[in-house]
Amino acid sequence: MDADDLTATPRLATKAMLKHDSVRDVELLLLPERVVLLNKSGAAILGLCDGSRTVRQLVERLEHDFEATDLTDDVMAFLQDASGRGWVVVK
Repeated sequence: MDADDLTATPRLATKAMLKHDSVRDVELLLLPERVVLLNKSGAAILGLCDGSRTVRQLVERLEHDFEATDLTDDVMAFLQDASGRGWVVVK
């Protein structure tokens, strides 16, 4: 993934699934043979990775939802890490 590519469309990897654990009230990323406990912002980012939104649209939505600005670098860094771990596919 190019760090400057705000037109890329990230989606969860086929093997990955988001799930809410209501007992612990946490968001989980389920992968083959492992479970990742997500913080609120990580869960929000991955929850928007459905392949229909560009990174720019994803950032705009997060900035609106979290009433924040300048999230582009943080979102891009998270997506690059998530892509490297095989959690998301970015096209």
